[in-house]
Amino acid sequence: MGGVLWVASPAAPWSFLLVTVLLGGAAAFTAGRALAQTWRPMWQAFVYAALLALAAGFLHYVLFGESAIPGWRVLVALWSFPAAPAMSLIELAVALRYYAVIFITLAAFAALGYRLARIGQMASQYGFCMERAGWLSWRPRQGERPLP
Repeated sequence: MGGVLWVASPAAPWSFLLVTVLLGGAAAFTAGRALAQTWRPMWQAFVYAALLALAAGFLHYVLFGESAIPGWRVLVALWSFPAAPAMSLIELAVALRYYAVIFITLAAFAALGYRLARIGQMASQYGFCMERAGWLSWRPRQGERPLP
């Protein structure tokens, strides 16, 4: 799995767990929770996850010497796009695969933080007509009409 989920290096699985899952996941979870508490839309959590993925890729490079986002390969792929679009897109996908793994991981943490905060809001602020319906959802109270 060393070549699929993280950059192949001596510290690869531990650096991925430390930087992406622990540090980045905590930051993304907090960002998602903060967005939900201020009643912002959920799509903004994915924008913050993309920015946090850039920061996590930078930390991978600075702390462990792992090039999670090889900037020169991305630039070469974009530069050669007019001449050979198919090969450029393949090269771009290969260059950004580790960034995509980091982004998907952080987006999941951001969405989880957002959803848990929104459930808490719906149950506490609209407790007269809404109740928790499990770990990740809410429903109208029994005997109440749903809000329009």
